[in-house]
Amino acid sequence: MSILGSYNDWIFVILLMIGLYGVIARHNLVKKVISLAIFQTAIFLLFISMGVRTGGVAPIIQDDPSITYASPLVQVLILTAIVVSLSVFAVALAIIVNIRRAYGTIEADEIVLIDDRQEEAGEGTP
Repeated sequence: MSILGSYNDWIFVILLMIGLYGVIARHNLVKKVISLAIFQTAIFLLFISMGVRTGGVAPIIQDDPSITYASPLVQVLILTAIVVSLSVFAVALAIIVNIRRAYGTIEADEIVLIDDRQEEAGEGTP
């Protein structure tokens, strides 16, 4: 197998690194959430790639014992994970909207500064 033999593995690594970089390096909360979504997409690709069987057919029982069946469990788990990740993405964006209303910004470092100033002044959270 050559170094470029498995494109899915390379795409997985690239997406994973893009998502990880976005989560670590960005201070904008929306960009962090989008980076997490990219990271999750990479994980989905990894699991789907691991579940592929060369020559595998749909798991419909037939009389031929030489048939290799593909497990539908991977697709079912990833479909469920996609639905859950979309729900988490929507809730995260709703929380960011409320943070924007409360603080007037969605930059994480500015929110920390606002909290520190309010703590020093003895005020409650906004």
